[in-house]
Amino acid sequence: MRYDHVNVLPCQKRAFALLLAGLVAGSSAAPALAQTAPPGDAASPGAPAPPASGPAMPRPLNYQPPVYPPEAEKAGLEATVTLQLDIDKTGKVKNVVVIEPAGHGFDESAVEAAKKLEFDPARKADGTPAAARILYRYSFALKKAEPPPDVGSGDKPSAAQASESLRGVVITSDGDVPLAGAAVLLSGPDGQNEATVDESGGFRFDGLGPGKYRVIITAPGYDALDVTEEIAAGEAIEVKYRLVAASDGLEVVVRGARSPREVTKRTLEQREMLRIPGTNGDALRALQNLPGVARPPAIAGILLVRGSAPQDTQTFLDGTQIPLIYHFGGLSSVVPTEMIERIDFFPGNFSAQYGRVMGGIVDVAVRAPKNDGKYHGMAQADLVDARFIAEGPVPGTKNKVRFIAGARRSYLDATLGLALDAAGAGITQLPVYWDYQLGLEANPTPSSSVRLTFFGADDSIALVADQPPPGEPAISGNAGFHTGFHRIQLRYDNDIDDKNRFSAVAAFGIDQLDFGVGPFFFNLTNYSITGRAEYTRRISKGMTLNTGLDVFTNYADAKYRGPAPPRPGEPSGGPFSTRPLIESEFSGWVTSPAGYVELEIAPTGRAKLVPGIRIDGNSRTEGIDVSPRVNGRVDLTSKFPRSTIKGGVGAYTQPPQPQETIPPFGTAGLRSNRAIHYAIGAEQEFTRNIELSVEGFYKQLDRLVSQRPSAVGGGTVRENLGKGRIFGAEFLLKYKADSNFFGWVAYTLSRSLRTPLPGAEEQPVSFDQTHILTALGSYRLGGGWEFGARFRLVSGNLTTPNVCNFEQEGCIPNRANALYNASVGTYTALPYSGPFSERFPMFHQLDIRLDRRFRFKSWQLSLYLDVQNVYNSQNVEGIDYNFNYTARQYVTGVPILPSFGIRGDF
Repeated sequence: MRYDHVNVLPCQKRAFALLLAGLVAGSSAAPALAQTAPPGDAASPGAPAPPASGPAMPRPLNYQPPVYPPEAEKAGLEATVTLQLDIDKTGKVKNVVVIEPAGHGFDESAVEAAKKLEFDPARKADGTPAAARILYRYSFALKKAEPPPDVGSGDKPSAAQASESLRGVVITSDGDVPLAGAAVLLSGPDGQNEATVDESGGFRFDGLGPGKYRVIITAPGYDALDVTEEIAAGEAIEVKYRLVAASDGLEVVVRGARSPREVTKRTLEQREMLRIPGTNGDALRALQNLPGVARPPAIAGILLVRGSAPQDTQTFLDGTQIPLIYHFGGLSSVVPTEMIERIDFFPGNFSAQYGRVMGGIVDVAVRAPKNDGKYHGMAQADLVDARFIAEGPVPGTKNKVRFIAGARRSYLDATLGLALDAAGAGITQLPVYWDYQLGLEANPTPSSSVRLTFFGADDSIALVADQPPPGEPAISGNAGFHTGFHRIQLRYDNDIDDKNRFSAVAAFGIDQLDFGVGPFFFNLTNYSITGRAEYTRRISKGMTLNTGLDVFTNYADAKYRGPAPPRPGEPSGGPFSTRPLIESEFSGWVTSPAGYVELEIAPTGRAKLVPGIRIDGNSRTEGIDVSPRVNGRVDLTSKFPRSTIKGGVGAYTQPPQPQETIPPFGTAGLRSNRAIHYAIGAEQEFTRNIELSVEGFYKQLDRLVSQRPSAVGGGTVRENLGKGRIFGAEFLLKYKADSNFFGWVAYTLSRSLRTPLPGAEEQPVSFDQTHILTALGSYRLGGGWEFGARFRLVSGNLTTPNVCNFEQEGCIPNRANALYNASVGTYTALPYSGPFSERFPMFHQLDIRLDRRFRFKSWQLSLYLDVQNVYNSQNVEGIDYNFNYTARQYVTGVPILPSFGIRGDF
């Protein structure tokens, strides 16, 4: 008989998932037990752990065969039992649960054997031991009877049969670690044979005839190896194969990271981040394909989450808030994909650890530098920008201090600038952006890590307005826009013991925003000091306490020269640029401290309830904001296929924008905006890879800052008078990434409405998109080729028209659309209807991506072609009017846009 065993490390979105299959073949007469770890092999007890080169799964140090149940053996029964093992930091099996039972005594036998297993423990990216949960499978199979020897051959096989064999070892390319469980498929003159690599890395095929044999070796997280071997008569071949970890391979996450505290947490894995078509392999641009995320305008690098405004969603980088996530125009994000460990996206009902925001949360975790004592690098260039990454040990530290560094710069200004200038486009400088990252990390103790990081980004564009734009005669000369941010961050994490954990991050930052056109300008510089700390205590088996502090302090220095804003409800007094100029300066501190307490209550292994409360203060708003929240989820079935229901409700507050509280544009003493989030949903597994998630959401908004005419002295005043509501449903049918394919279909149905003042008519907001459908997938074709496609179908954006759509029923073409202003010689538009009353035609677009990878001994080369808008859809992004607003035409977005890139890794 034989026994199979499978080690499975948990992936990011599930408690555990099948990762590695190991088959151990019996070698003695039935019913003797298979020997899986010969004495002295690499997997024997006491063997040294492999060098840390990132997160690692538990590695078996022994194999404990179970006892074949006598009654089952007599009855000729075979079975497979899947167990869930909890392995502590020392590698001991602390708990065994039967996940897929077989009965007939198989379950009890497998459990008893599993309790005697020993492992080298799971390890975090820095090599620190950590607890983990894995699946482990025992397969009970009766050994087939040996066939009788051929007549006349005697009691021994022929010499040729004994010698004509293929035996070898399968190891990793970096560290020579045996790849136990790798599958070996042999195809030759006599058909196909299969074997599984044992714990020592070995495999063997005996009794092969002479000829050519194709050998295919596969292992999860590694690129398949496909070679041909030739065996001559009477020859035995010994080989050593090295498998290279896929650059977009499976991400390993140990149980040190607890399960989500939110109703919905969507995590992108490395392969998905790199290969989504239409994103040029940019991880953060991939967020725009998830449910609840609206399509931004063509040149806007913003996130629109569940009908909320762009400023209502916060982005964090390793726990520190950053002001922007995308470079100008959304061409790329401010952090390279290769430096990202994971992206956690919370579209709503997030934990009490986050605050000062009513929309969603994007939390980007930067990975630790590789800890294998070697130097690694990557360089990539395409038609838009170029970037590089380097990492390894800091010289002279004996790998005790490691670094990771990256930089990127665009070069559209150099490649297209001269051509556009010659064509008279009036552009002196195309968008120029760059970003940088430098991290240093060390481990003061085996359970703690310290990381010092410097990172930042910068964007700028300049134009020459030789002729004033229509309707704005005072705007001429140079125009420019510049934004940037820089951070220095110190982070500390310590898994003190099995019950206590502490983490803290502090950062100092500078943000800059400069805008100028002709005589008008706005300059803003922010200096920020931020800090977050959280202490976690496991009170009992089913209860964990999280408590933390979150402090944000900011010093702002702003200068403005430009036209005075109009009073609400007043007709326009002419072009914006011809209004009287005002000049204003502001500088001052804003401090916003917060604290929170949260409980994670798990009365059973199938249910979890997370009540919490957050208290926020702000030096520029009135009152203290108290935000109670509660989220929960229940697994209706504890076995596969899992069925889960989930829900939550909570209060979320957000301070007013700075310009809303600073005179002359704002009013002091405002309160925070508030939203109540409601959500209910379900998750259903259909197969190990296919899962459906459905969620309904409702957001009730009040205390929104709105503007009304002042009753005294003219001007305007801002008050917390606005209300709103956002509601909808999200659907995600996902095929979780396997060795060949990943993909999903996401659909969002939503409405986002506001009532700016009491008694006013409810109206949609500009970023409301009723229908959002995204379907994408990527498939490995073999031989280093991979092909992917993405299709999007989205409701058109809303606009406030000055001229009606002549093709639309009810349009009055002879209506007066503008007034002539004789003093400045231009026409002033009269809005045709209420705000955001016209919707553009439906947006639809197909993007494709083709990758080709070449493997070499110590490095790899990748080429890719990413084509956006394959069939050149003329999607409408705006309206252009003639000088007197008697005619209009649509402005379309980006046409077919191919991008070719090249990349090297070592």
